Amino acid sequence: MTHSYDHRSNSNGTGLWGLPDPDTQAEFYQDVTLKRLLAWFIDVVLIIGMCFVIGLLTFGIGFFLWGLVYLAVGFVYRMTTLTSKSATIGMRLTAIELRGHDGQRFDRQTAALHTLGYYLSMSTVVLQMISLVMMFTTARGQGLSDMVLGTAAINRASERR
Repeated sequence: MTHSYDHRSNSNGTGLWGLPDPDTQAEFYQDVTLKRLLAWFIDVVLIIGMCFVIGLLTFGIGFFLWGLVYLAVGFVYRMTTLTSKSATIGMRLTAIELRGHDGQRFDRQTAALHTLGYYLSMSTVVLQMISLVMMFTTARGQGLSDMVLGTAAINRASERR
C-alpha cells in the first residue's frame, strides 16, 4: 500500500467521522473483510498454541479447563495487542488495523469494549451470522461490535519515512 491517511482531515468536511470515507477512499477498505478472516485464523492458532503451553506448564490441569483457559488467554491476547498497536498479531500480518470513529488507534477502554463485543458476538451462531453479513454488506465492512462502537478495520497506511 502506498496510500497514507491523516485521521484529522475528513474528505467530506463533516467532522463527524475520522475514518476514511468509503466512497472517496475505498482503498482503505479493499479486501479488509477477507483479511480479517485470515487474521482471525492466525490469531486462533496463536491462542491455541499459548493454551497448549499453559496446559503443559500446569502439568495437564490447563487441558481439563481448556474452555476457561482459552477464553482468558484469548481475551488478554486480544486486549493487549489491540491496546498496543490497534491490531492483533494476525491483523498486523495481514496489514490491517482497527480504528475508532475518530480515526484514532484503540486505547485500553476501546480495546476492552471491542474484545467484549467480539466475545458477545461469538457467543451465539445468530450474532456471528449477523456480524459476518454486516462485514460483507456495510460500506466500511463493520461487524456487529464495530457498528455498536463506531469502529472499523482499515488497511494499514504506509509509514512515511
